[in-house]
Amino acid sequence: MATLTDAKRIVVKIGSALLVDRDSGDLRADWLKGLAEDVAWLKGQGADVILVSSGSIALGRGVLGLPPTELALEQSQAAAAVGQIRLARAYEEVLAPHGITTAQVLVTLEDSTDRRRYLNSRATLETLVTMGAVPIVNENDTIATDEIRYGDNDRLAAQVAVTVGADQLILLSDVDGFYSANPNDDPDARRYDVIGAITPEIEAMAGDAGSGLSKGGMKTKLMAAKTAIGAGCAMAITEGSVLRPLKALQDGANATWFTAHGDPQQARKGWIAAMKPKGEVVVDEGAVKALKSGKSLLPAGVSGVTGVFGRGDPVAILGPGGHKLGQGLTRYTAKEAFTIKGHRSDEIEALLGYPGRAALIHRDDMAL
Repeated sequence: MATLTDAKRIVVKIGSALLVDRDSGDLRADWLKGLAEDVAWLKGQGADVILVSSGSIALGRGVLGLPPTELALEQSQAAAAVGQIRLARAYEEVLAPHGITTAQVLVTLEDSTDRRRYLNSRATLETLVTMGAVPIVNENDTIATDEIRYGDNDRLAAQVAVTVGADQLILLSDVDGFYSANPNDDPDARRYDVIGAITPEIEAMAGDAGSGLSKGGMKTKLMAAKTAIGAGCAMAITEGSVLRPLKALQDGANATWFTAHGDPQQARKGWIAAMKPKGEVVVDEGAVKALKSGKSLLPAGVSGVTGVFGRGDPVAILGPGGHKLGQGLTRYTAKEAFTIKGHRSDEIEALLGYPGRAALIHRDDMAL
Protein backbone atom coordinates (compact mmCIF):
# COMPACT_ATOMS: atom_id res chain seq x y z
CA MET A 1 0.00 0.00 0.00
CA ALA A 2 1.23 3.51 -0.84
CA THR A 3 2.42 5.91 1.86
CA LEU A 4 2.61 9.68 1.64
CA THR A 5 6.33 9.73 2.37
CA ASP A 6 6.91 7.74 -0.84
CA ALA A 7 5.54 10.55 -3.01
CA LYS A 8 7.59 13.19 -4.77
CA ARG A 9 4.56 15.22 -5.85
CA ILE A 10 1.17 15.16 -4.13
CA VAL A 11 -2.14 16.76 -5.08
CA VAL A 12 -4.62 17.16 -2.21
CA LYS A 13 -8.30 17.89 -2.81
CA ILE A 14 -10.19 19.67 -0.01
CA GLY A 15 -13.99 19.68 -0.02
CA SER A 16 -16.17 22.58 1.07
CA ALA A 17 -17.70 20.66 3.97
CA LEU A 18 -14.24 20.27 5.54
CA LEU A 19 -13.19 23.87 5.05
CA VAL A 20 -16.40 25.75 5.84
CA ASP A 21 -18.72 25.26 8.80
CA ARG A 22 -22.05 24.13 7.43
CA ASP A 23 -24.18 26.06 9.92
CA SER A 24 -22.30 29.35 10.31
CA GLY A 25 -20.69 29.58 6.88
CA ASP A 26 -17.40 30.50 8.58
CA LEU A 27 -13.98 29.08 7.82
CA ARG A 28 -12.87 26.22 10.10
CA ALA A 29 -9.70 28.03 11.13
CA ASP A 30 -8.26 25.36 13.44
CA TRP A 31 -8.73 22.67 10.80
CA LEU A 32 -7.01 24.81 8.19
CA LYS A 33 -4.06 25.40 10.53
CA GLY A 34 -3.74 21.64 10.97
CA LEU A 35 -3.76 21.16 7.21
CA ALA A 36 -1.02 23.80 6.93
CA GLU A 37 1.08 21.78 9.39
CA ASP A 38 0.57 18.72 7.20
CA VAL A 39 1.64 20.62 4.08
CA ALA A 40 4.76 21.87 5.86
CA TRP A 41 5.50 18.31 7.03
CA LEU A 42 5.18 16.91 3.50
CA LYS A 43 7.38 19.65 2.05
CA GLY A 44 9.88 18.90 4.78
CA GLN A 45 9.93 15.32 3.46
CA GLY A 46 10.94 16.73 0.07
CA ALA A 47 7.54 16.49 -1.66
CA ASP A 48 5.92 19.08 -3.91
CA VAL A 49 2.35 19.84 -2.78
CA ILE A 50 -0.55 21.24 -4.80
CA LEU A 51 -3.90 21.92 -3.12
CA VAL A 52 -7.19 21.79 -5.05
CA SER A 53 -9.59 23.58 -2.76
CA SER A 54 -13.34 24.02 -2.79
CA GLY A 55 -14.89 26.65 -0.56
CA SER A 56 -15.06 29.93 -2.46
CA ILE A 57 -18.81 29.78 -3.09
CA ALA A 58 -19.51 28.47 0.42
CA LEU A 59 -17.52 31.35 1.95
CA GLY A 60 -18.92 34.01 -0.36
CA ARG A 61 -22.56 33.08 0.00
CA GLY A 62 -22.41 33.75 3.75
CA VAL A 63 -20.82 37.16 3.25
CA LEU A 64 -23.47 38.10 0.68
CA GLY A 65 -26.32 36.71 2.77
CA LEU A 66 -27.39 34.20 0.14
CA PRO A 67 -29.65 31.32 1.24
CA PRO A 68 -28.26 27.81 1.92
CA THR A 69 -30.21 26.46 -1.05
CA GLU A 70 -29.32 25.87 -4.71
CA LEU A 71 -28.11 29.14 -6.20
CA ALA A 72 -28.68 30.55 -9.67
CA LEU A 73 -25.54 30.63 -11.85
CA GLU A 74 -25.06 34.37 -11.47
CA GLN A 75 -25.46 34.09 -7.68
CA SER A 76 -22.87 31.31 -7.53
CA GLN A 77 -20.45 33.37 -9.60
CA ALA A 78 -20.97 36.41 -7.38
CA ALA A 79 -20.41 34.28 -4.27
CA ALA A 80 -17.27 32.80 -5.83
CA ALA A 81 -15.89 36.26 -6.62
CA VAL A 82 -16.25 37.28 -2.97
CA GLY A 83 -15.16 33.93 -1.56
CA GLN A 84 -12.05 33.48 -3.71
CA ILE A 85 -10.38 36.48 -2.08
CA ARG A 86 -11.09 35.15 1.40
CA LEU A 87 -10.05 31.62 0.50
CA ALA A 88 -6.72 32.70 -0.96
CA ARG A 89 -6.00 34.97 2.00
CA ALA A 90 -6.83 32.19 4.46
CA TYR A 91 -4.34 29.81 2.84
CA GLU A 92 -1.71 32.53 2.67
CA GLU A 93 -2.10 33.33 6.36
CA VAL A 94 -1.85 29.72 7.61
CA LEU A 95 1.08 28.73 5.38
CA ALA A 96 3.19 31.87 5.75
CA PRO A 97 4.29 31.02 9.35
CA HIS A 98 5.84 27.84 7.91
CA GLY A 99 7.82 29.88 5.39
CA ILE A 100 5.65 28.66 2.50
CA THR A 101 4.63 30.91 -0.38
CA THR A 102 1.14 30.37 -1.80
CA ALA A 103 -0.18 31.02 -5.30
CA GLN A 104 -3.77 31.14 -6.51
CA VAL A 105 -4.46 29.31 -9.80
CA LEU A 106 -7.98 29.48 -11.27
CA VAL A 107 -8.83 27.13 -14.12
CA THR A 108 -11.72 25.92 -16.26
CA LEU A 109 -12.32 22.69 -18.18
CA GLU A 110 -11.15 24.43 -21.35
CA ASP A 111 -7.69 24.83 -19.82
CA SER A 112 -7.17 21.07 -19.95
CA THR A 113 -8.99 20.25 -23.19
CA ASP A 114 -7.19 22.90 -25.25
CA ARG A 115 -3.56 21.82 -25.78
CA ARG A 116 -2.13 25.33 -25.80
CA ARG A 117 -3.86 26.22 -22.52
CA TYR A 118 -2.90 22.83 -21.09
CA LEU A 119 0.78 23.46 -21.79
CA ASN A 120 0.55 26.96 -20.31
CA SER A 121 -1.12 25.59 -17.16
CA ARG A 122 1.47 22.84 -16.88
CA ALA A 123 4.37 25.27 -17.30
CA THR A 124 2.95 27.67 -14.69
CA LEU A 125 2.29 24.97 -12.10
CA GLU A 126 5.67 23.34 -12.74
CA THR A 127 7.45 26.67 -12.26
CA LEU A 128 5.56 27.39 -9.04
CA VAL A 129 6.33 24.05 -7.39
CA THR A 130 9.94 24.14 -8.61
CA MET A 131 10.29 27.49 -6.83
CA GLY A 132 8.88 25.99 -3.63
CA ALA A 133 5.42 27.58 -3.76
CA VAL A 134 2.17 25.75 -2.97
CA PRO A 135 -0.44 26.42 -5.69
CA ILE A 136 -4.04 26.67 -4.49
CA VAL A 137 -6.12 25.55 -7.46
CA ASN A 138 -9.84 26.06 -7.88
CA GLU A 139 -12.31 26.13 -10.71
CA ASN A 140 -12.79 29.69 -11.97
CA ASP A 141 -16.43 29.84 -10.91
CA THR A 142 -16.66 33.57 -11.60
CA ILE A 143 -16.50 33.02 -15.37
CA ALA A 144 -17.15 29.31 -15.99
CA THR A 145 -20.47 28.42 -17.61
CA ASP A 146 -21.90 24.91 -17.68
CA GLU A 147 -20.24 24.25 -21.05
CA ILE A 148 -16.72 24.83 -19.71
CA ARG A 149 -17.10 23.54 -16.15
CA TYR A 150 -15.67 20.51 -14.46
CA GLY A 151 -18.58 20.76 -12.07
CA ASP A 152 -16.79 19.07 -9.21
CA ASN A 153 -13.33 19.33 -7.69
CA ASP A 154 -12.74 15.57 -7.57
CA ARG A 155 -12.31 15.44 -11.34
CA LEU A 156 -10.54 18.80 -11.37
CA ALA A 157 -8.04 17.45 -8.82
CA ALA A 158 -7.44 14.37 -10.97
CA GLN A 159 -6.80 16.52 -14.02
CA VAL A 160 -4.39 18.72 -12.04
CA ALA A 161 -2.59 15.56 -10.86
CA VAL A 162 -2.21 14.42 -14.48
CA THR A 163 -1.12 17.89 -15.61
CA VAL A 164 1.68 18.17 -13.05
CA GLY A 165 2.74 14.50 -13.19
CA ALA A 166 1.83 13.83 -9.55
CA ASP A 167 2.40 10.35 -8.18
CA GLN A 168 -0.31 10.61 -5.50
CA LEU A 169 -3.74 12.25 -5.33
CA ILE A 170 -5.48 12.46 -1.94
CA LEU A 171 -9.21 13.22 -1.79
CA LEU A 172 -10.06 14.51 1.68
CA SER A 173 -13.73 13.65 2.00
CA ASP A 174 -16.57 13.19 4.47
CA VAL A 175 -16.24 9.40 4.12
CA ASP A 176 -13.28 7.22 5.04
CA GLY A 177 -13.03 5.33 1.79
CA PHE A 178 -14.93 3.49 -0.91
CA TYR A 179 -17.72 1.19 0.30
CA SER A 180 -19.61 -1.66 -1.34
CA ALA A 181 -22.80 0.28 -0.53
CA ASN A 182 -23.77 3.45 1.31
CA PRO A 183 -22.71 2.72 4.92
CA ASN A 184 -25.39 5.08 6.23
CA ASP A 185 -28.09 2.91 4.68
CA ASP A 186 -26.57 -0.57 4.66
CA PRO A 187 -25.05 -2.00 7.88
CA ASP A 188 -23.37 -4.73 5.81
CA ALA A 189 -21.48 -2.26 3.61
CA ARG A 190 -17.74 -2.91 3.66
CA ARG A 191 -14.87 -0.57 2.97
CA TYR A 192 -12.16 -1.51 0.48
CA ASP A 193 -8.57 -0.91 1.62
CA VAL A 194 -7.12 -1.25 -1.90
CA ILE A 195 -8.71 -1.27 -5.35
CA GLY A 196 -6.41 -2.46 -8.12
CA ALA A 197 -8.85 -2.06 -11.01
CA ILE A 198 -12.11 -0.17 -11.46
CA THR A 199 -14.37 -2.94 -12.71
CA PRO A 200 -18.06 -2.68 -13.72
CA GLU A 201 -18.87 -4.27 -10.35
CA ILE A 202 -16.98 -1.50 -8.52
CA GLU A 203 -18.71 1.17 -10.61
CA ALA A 204 -22.11 -0.33 -9.80
CA MET A 205 -21.40 0.13 -6.08
CA ALA A 206 -20.94 3.91 -6.37
CA GLY A 207 -23.76 6.18 -5.30
CA ASP A 208 -24.54 9.80 -6.10
CA ALA A 209 -25.07 11.13 -2.59
CA GLY A 210 -23.06 14.22 -1.79
CA SER A 211 -23.09 16.03 1.53
CA GLY A 212 -24.22 19.49 2.45
CA LEU A 213 -22.02 22.10 0.82
CA SER A 214 -20.16 19.64 -1.41
CA LYS A 215 -21.27 18.47 -4.84
CA GLY A 216 -19.08 15.40 -5.29
CA GLY A 217 -20.50 11.92 -4.76
CA MET A 218 -18.74 8.57 -5.03
CA LYS A 219 -19.31 8.40 -8.79
CA THR A 220 -17.24 11.53 -9.34
CA LYS A 221 -14.54 10.06 -7.11
CA LEU A 222 -14.41 6.93 -9.25
CA MET A 223 -14.17 9.11 -12.36
CA ALA A 224 -11.28 10.92 -10.71
CA ALA A 225 -9.64 7.60 -9.85
CA LYS A 226 -9.88 6.41 -13.46
CA THR A 227 -8.18 9.57 -14.68
CA ALA A 228 -5.47 9.47 -12.04
CA ILE A 229 -4.48 5.79 -12.09
CA GLY A 230 -4.51 5.71 -15.88
CA ALA A 231 -1.83 8.40 -15.79
CA GLY A 232 0.32 6.57 -13.23
CA CYS A 233 -0.94 8.44 -10.16
CA ALA A 234 -2.17 6.51 -7.11
CA MET A 235 -5.28 7.92 -5.43
CA ALA A 236 -6.67 7.72 -1.89
CA ILE A 237 -10.08 8.56 -0.47
CA THR A 238 -9.98 9.29 3.25
CA GLU A 239 -12.05 11.08 5.89
CA GLY A 240 -10.62 14.56 6.30
CA SER A 241 -12.33 16.24 9.24
CA VAL A 242 -9.58 15.45 11.81
CA LEU A 243 -7.20 18.30 12.54
CA ARG A 244 -4.21 16.79 10.69
CA PRO A 245 -5.82 14.59 8.04
CA LEU A 246 -2.70 13.89 5.96
CA LYS A 247 -0.60 12.89 8.97
CA ALA A 248 -3.53 10.72 10.10
CA LEU A 249 -3.55 9.00 6.70
CA GLN A 250 0.18 8.35 6.96
CA ASP A 251 -0.34 6.94 10.46
CA GLY A 252 -2.91 4.40 9.27
CA ALA A 253 -6.30 6.16 9.20
CA ASN A 254 -9.02 4.39 7.25
CA ALA A 255 -8.75 4.96 3.50
CA THR A 256 -9.18 3.34 0.12
CA TRP A 257 -6.13 3.39 -2.15
CA PHE A 258 -6.53 3.02 -5.91
CA THR A 259 -3.25 1.64 -7.25
CA ALA A 260 -1.52 3.36 -10.16
CA HIS A 261 -0.91 1.79 -13.55
CA GLY A 262 2.77 2.50 -14.32
CA ASP A 263 4.31 5.83 -13.37
CA PRO A 264 3.25 9.38 -14.39
CA GLN A 265 6.17 10.05 -16.74
CA GLN A 266 5.82 6.76 -18.61
CA ALA A 267 2.07 7.26 -18.96
CA ARG A 268 2.51 10.79 -20.28
CA LYS A 269 5.14 9.77 -22.80
CA GLY A 270 2.91 6.94 -24.00
CA TRP A 271 0.08 9.43 -24.49
CA ILE A 272 2.30 11.75 -26.52
CA ALA A 273 3.74 8.90 -28.60
CA ALA A 274 0.23 7.75 -29.57
CA MET A 275 -0.76 11.11 -31.07
CA LYS A 276 -0.85 11.76 -34.80
CA PRO A 277 1.80 14.40 -35.60
CA LYS A 278 0.69 17.54 -37.42
CA GLY A 279 4.15 18.48 -38.65
CA GLU A 280 7.85 17.74 -38.45
CA VAL A 281 11.00 19.39 -37.14
CA VAL A 282 14.43 18.28 -38.36
CA VAL A 283 17.28 18.54 -35.86
CA ASP A 284 21.07 18.56 -36.24
CA GLU A 285 23.57 16.10 -34.75
CA GLY A 286 24.21 18.30 -31.73
CA ALA A 287 20.50 18.31 -30.91
CA VAL A 288 20.32 14.53 -31.35
CA LYS A 289 23.01 14.10 -28.68
CA ALA A 290 21.28 16.59 -26.39
CA LEU A 291 17.90 14.88 -26.74
CA LYS A 292 19.37 11.44 -26.07
CA SER A 293 20.94 12.79 -22.87
CA GLY A 294 17.53 13.99 -21.64
CA LYS A 295 17.66 17.66 -22.69
CA SER A 296 14.87 19.79 -24.17
CA LEU A 297 14.87 20.72 -27.86
CA LEU A 298 16.07 24.30 -28.31
CA PRO A 299 15.49 26.33 -31.50
CA ALA A 300 19.25 26.42 -32.15
CA GLY A 301 19.26 22.68 -32.85
CA VAL A 302 16.44 22.81 -35.43
CA SER A 303 17.37 22.94 -39.12
CA GLY A 304 13.98 22.39 -40.75
CA VAL A 305 10.25 22.80 -40.09
CA THR A 306 7.38 21.38 -42.15
CA GLY A 307 3.62 21.09 -41.72
CA VAL A 308 0.91 23.31 -40.29
CA PHE A 309 0.62 23.16 -36.50
CA GLY A 310 -0.26 25.33 -33.55
CA ARG A 311 1.08 25.63 -30.05
CA GLY A 312 0.54 22.41 -28.12
CA ASP A 313 0.19 20.26 -31.23
CA PRO A 314 2.20 17.03 -31.63
CA VAL A 315 5.10 17.15 -34.11
CA ALA A 316 7.52 14.46 -35.23
CA ILE A 317 11.22 14.97 -34.43
CA LEU A 318 13.48 13.83 -37.27
CA GLY A 319 17.25 13.37 -37.27
CA PRO A 320 19.56 14.82 -39.95
CA GLY A 321 19.00 11.78 -42.20
CA GLY A 322 15.21 11.98 -41.92
CA HIS A 323 14.82 9.10 -39.46
CA LYS A 324 12.23 9.62 -36.73
CA LEU A 325 13.64 10.11 -33.24
CA GLY A 326 10.28 10.60 -31.54
CA GLN A 327 7.69 13.30 -31.16
CA GLY A 328 6.60 16.00 -28.77
CA LEU A 329 4.21 18.85 -28.07
CA THR A 330 5.52 22.07 -29.56
CA ARG A 331 5.48 25.34 -27.69
CA TYR A 332 5.43 27.32 -30.92
CA THR A 333 3.31 27.47 -34.08
CA ALA A 334 4.80 26.26 -37.38
CA LYS A 335 5.33 29.86 -38.50
CA GLU A 336 7.06 30.79 -35.24
CA ALA A 337 9.19 27.63 -35.29
CA PHE A 338 10.34 28.36 -38.84
CA THR A 339 11.28 31.90 -37.84
CA ILE A 340 13.37 30.93 -34.82
CA LYS A 341 14.95 27.68 -36.11
CA GLY A 342 18.72 27.71 -35.88
CA HIS A 343 18.74 30.66 -33.48
CA ARG A 344 19.70 30.93 -29.82
CA SER A 345 16.91 31.17 -27.25
CA ASP A 346 18.02 34.68 -26.26
CA GLU A 347 17.28 35.83 -29.82
CA ILE A 348 13.63 34.72 -29.79
CA GLU A 349 12.13 38.01 -28.60
CA ALA A 350 13.96 40.02 -31.27
CA LEU A 351 12.88 37.57 -34.00
CA LEU A 352 9.23 37.25 -33.01
CA GLY A 353 8.65 40.66 -31.46
CA TYR A 354 7.53 39.17 -28.14
CA PRO A 355 9.08 36.97 -25.43
CA GLY A 356 8.91 33.21 -25.88
CA ARG A 357 9.85 30.04 -24.06
CA ALA A 358 13.46 28.88 -24.25
CA ALA A 359 12.61 25.40 -25.54
CA LEU A 360 10.78 24.58 -28.74
CA ILE A 361 9.78 21.24 -27.19
CA HIS A 362 10.35 20.69 -23.48
CA ARG A 363 11.75 17.32 -22.42
CA ASP A 364 8.64 16.64 -20.31
CA ASP A 365 6.49 17.01 -23.45
CA MET A 366 8.59 14.63 -25.55
CA ALA A 367 8.54 10.90 -26.24
CA LEU A 368 11.69 9.49 -27.88
